[in-house]
Amino acid sequence: MAAAKSTKLRWQLVAVIYLTSLFYFLFQGGKTAMMLFMILNLLLIYLVLGRWSGINKVTGSRSYSVPSMNALDQSLSAGSSLEVNLTMKIPGYYPLPYVIVRDQLQRHNGQRMAFETSFVPNWKRSGQVAYQTPPLLRGEYRFTHTQCLSYDVFGLFEHSGQFGRETVFNVLPQTVPLRQWNGIQRGIRGPYSHAVATRSAKETTQINGVREYLYGDRLSRVHWNATAKTGEWKSKAFERESLPRTVVILDRHANGYSGELTTRFELAVSAAASLLENGLKDDTAMGLLSIGETLTMIPPKSGVDQRNAMMRHLTFVNADAVRPLYASLQQADTILEPGSFAVVITPETGADVIRSMEWLSRKGMTPCLLHISSVVDALSPNTSWKHVMRERGWPVFEIRQLQELPAVLEGSGIA
Repeated sequence: MAAAKSTKLRWQLVAVIYLTSLFYFLFQGGKTAMMLFMILNLLLIYLVLGRWSGINKVTGSRSYSVPSMNALDQSLSAGSSLEVNLTMKIPGYYPLPYVIVRDQLQRHNGQRMAFETSFVPNWKRSGQVAYQTPPLLRGEYRFTHTQCLSYDVFGLFEHSGQFGRETVFNVLPQTVPLRQWNGIQRGIRGPYSHAVATRSAKETTQINGVREYLYGDRLSRVHWNATAKTGEWKSKAFERESLPRTVVILDRHANGYSGELTTRFELAVSAAASLLENGLKDDTAMGLLSIGETLTMIPPKSGVDQRNAMMRHLTFVNADAVRPLYASLQQADTILEPGSFAVVITPETGADVIRSMEWLSRKGMTPCLLHISSVVDALSPNTSWKHVMRERGWPVFEIRQLQELPAVLEGSGIA
C-alpha cells in the first residue's frame, strides 16, 4: 500500500514538471524552452520504457555450498553456515545501471532472515552474487522466491521480478564423533559384558545368508535351494537384534534448565543425537523417549530409517514439558520395555533425579545418567546425590560442553 502511494506521488511530480515545461514552451517560446521540452520528452519516454526493462521476466538459479562439508546432502549440522550463490539472466535490451537482489530464509518457527545484495549486469545482461548465512540453529529452513529490483537512473521508479521456487532443507542437531563408549557400556552391563553370547540375542525375520544345518533345526528353516545345489543340508541364517537395546531419555522440562535454557537444552539435544548416531553406527538397537506437550517413543531398532526418524524428531524438539522428569517418566509407564538400558539426559540434580533412576530400576531397566551441568552446579558443594547413585551402581556422566562428551564416555568423566 505504501509503495503504491509512493509511486503515485512520483508520477504526480513528473506530471507537474512536464506541464510546467509545456506551459513554458507554449507561452515563452524560444530555443531554450524548445530544447528543455524535447529533453523532458526524451526522459519521459525513458521512464515509461522502464516498464518493459525485462526484469519482470528475470530467470536464475540458486546453488549452495557448506564451508565445513564437501556437499550439501539436504541437511547440515547446527552451527554451520551456508554459502548461497545466485546466478541471474535478464532478457531484453533496456539499460539497467544496477540490480538489487533480495533473498529470504524462513525457519519452521516463523523466524525470517533477509539478505540483500546487488550487482551490475554485464553486456549479456547477466550477473552473479553470493552471500553467507549466519550460523544456523537446528530446524527446517526454506528459501522463498528471489526478488530482483531495478531503478531508473534517477531512482524514481522501481521495477521488480522474481525467480526460483521454494527450497527446503534441514539443519540437524550438532554431533561429535565418539571414538568408543566402552566406559558407558561397562557401567551399564557390568565388567563381564564381553561374555554375553551372540546367540542370546533375539532373531529377526530378516534372512542373512545360509549356514550349516544343525541337528534340531525345524524344516521351515531348511534352505532347500542351497541344499539341492550343494548336496548337503543347509539352513537359513537370520539376522539377530543387536546388543544392547538402548533407550535415550531426553528431559524436556524447561524449568530444569534454569536461566541457560537455550544453551543447555541444545547441549542435551546434541548429546542425545551423538549417542544415537554412534550407537546406530555400531548396529546397536537404539530408541528414543521424548516427553513434552506430546509423548514421543521410538522403540529400539537399528538401521538408516531408525536414524532418520530420531534425527527428524530431535531437529524440531523443544523444551515444552510441563512436568519434571519423574512425572514425565510415569506417563511412559506402559511403553518402556524391561531389560533395556536407559541413558537419561537431564539437568536435574538431587532427590528428583534419584527418584527417576529408582523408578527406571523398578521397571526392570538398567539406568545411566548423563547430567547437563551448569556454572551453578559446578560451584555447588552438594554432590551427595552423585555418591548415592554411584553406591547403587548407576553410572553418572557430566558435561558442560559437547566437546567433553567423547572423553567423558571413555571413562574419565564418570562421577
